[in-house]
Amino acid sequence: MLFAGGLIVILTFVLIVKKYEARLVLFLAGLLMCLIGGLPGDVMKAFTKAMVNNSLVPTICTVMGFSYVMRLTTCDQHLVQSISGVLKRGRALLVPISFFLTWWISLAIPSASGCSAAVGSILIPTLIAAGVHPAMAAATVLAGTWGSAISPGNAHNPFVADLAGTDMMTVILNETPASVIASIACVAVMTVYAVLRREGATEERRLAYLEALGEEGAKEEAFHVRPLLAIVPLVPLFLLILGSKQVGLLPEISVPLSMLIGVALGFLVTLKDAQAICRKFFEGMGNAYADVIGLIVCASVFTTGMTAIGLTGALTELMEGSQAAAAAAGTFGPFFIAVISGSGDAAAFAFNGAITPFAEQFGLSIMDLGSLAQIAGAMGRSMSPIAGAAIICAGLAKVNPIEVSKRNALPCLVSAIVLMLLL
Repeated sequence: MLFAGGLIVILTFVLIVKKYEARLVLFLAGLLMCLIGGLPGDVMKAFTKAMVNNSLVPTICTVMGFSYVMRLTTCDQHLVQSISGVLKRGRALLVPISFFLTWWISLAIPSASGCSAAVGSILIPTLIAAGVHPAMAAATVLAGTWGSAISPGNAHNPFVADLAGTDMMTVILNETPASVIASIACVAVMTVYAVLRREGATEERRLAYLEALGEEGAKEEAFHVRPLLAIVPLVPLFLLILGSKQVGLLPEISVPLSMLIGVALGFLVTLKDAQAICRKFFEGMGNAYADVIGLIVCASVFTTGMTAIGLTGALTELMEGSQAAAAAAGTFGPFFIAVISGSGDAAAFAFNGAITPFAEQFGLSIMDLGSLAQIAGAMGRSMSPIAGAAIICAGLAKVNPIEVSKRNALPCLVSAIVLMLLL
């Protein structure tokens, strides 16, 4: 049975890499393993439990609804435009500044594709206009999108918190120091690459871009930033941090309430049609259930199948007592699957559902191993040439996604190793 289980798991991720519907693949793989393991009834138990008795639903759905409203009100664009002005005052440090700007903005815009579109549409032309190589400009923004891994809007953080029996902000504050150090390692390698390859700002590239800027450049310059709108996407994040148990400056506040406060502020500062805002909010909630909760539900069936066929027990025995083996598996498994599939979500949810609950047997905490797996997946996605975010960044820079991926390979790999050593 173990051989059959291993073969099914390998085929599952091969199909995910080949862009087959991840939810369908995970569900069918879990169903097949449960049938082989003689526990077919466990499939619907896992399915309905994850679908109905899921404490993550309010958190994930309201976060997605909030992000949809921010896009409708253009508050996200005002945030990006206001921060992009920093670049004009730091030309000598364009690459590291752009990386960190993207990294921190992704906390407020946790969707990698959404962040790439919102941030990249401003920063990539700005970098190229300043003389940075187009592929390097795209790579800088793409690499920065993995900062969303420590965002309250990232579905993995409440998932890990649920496994660890704690609250989401405890998970985020636990993983933040290691993530910040890993981000410094990432940008250090990227900056060295830009210097050695002479892909930083040059006057020749700057003049060539300004010449071709034309009408679109004029439109961009005409954008008027409203500071009040730029602050709104950050409000829920600040409320969650200041109200967390560790900080305690405000009464503790739930994620759904913080997101609803953000939606209300978005309405008040823009006076958009309330009905349109309501429709967009619930559209985001619906898409969150279909895309994110749906993936969690099917990953739950998959991990149930792994348990039924005996694969989870075998893997835990293999890693039992070996902290290094568990940390390496939690890092490089999701990382490389994300690289070749363009998404770290399926791999991270599957790993965290099947292996992470047994983390203490390997000498790790559930919180650390769960965070390691999901952040490594985000890092791998940031160097994948077929990720949606990579295609968006490459398109904005008018370069091949492979050129972007090549520049991010070493920085993302180094940051993953640093994260593994620290968590």
